[in-house]
Amino acid sequence: MPTTTPTTSVMTSESAATPTRRAPVPPANLRRRLSRAITRRAILAVTGDDGMSTTEYAIGTLSAAAFAALLYVIVSGDTVSGALEDLFERALNTSVG
Repeated sequence: MPTTTPTTSVMTSESAATPTRRAPVPPANLRRRLSRAITRRAILAVTGDDGMSTTEYAIGTLSAAAFAALLYVIVSGDTVSGALEDLFERALNTSVG
């Protein structure tokens, strides 16, 4: 049977004088918020698209034109046109007194 010699650790005066300190652990909700903020920043840094692309401009323009056409059809219809004419007529014929 082999014999083993005991090992001893030698502590220097320098290591004994400076205790090791751990950084304080933030609460779980703060850690979660920080993690989300870092993740969000990382995604923005990778995907960083500051403006709309040509496709987005085209879709936005088409939807605005479609909405304008729909609004024109509604306002130029007989019902709305008659209601607007009555409203303006009453407003112009109101007596202040």
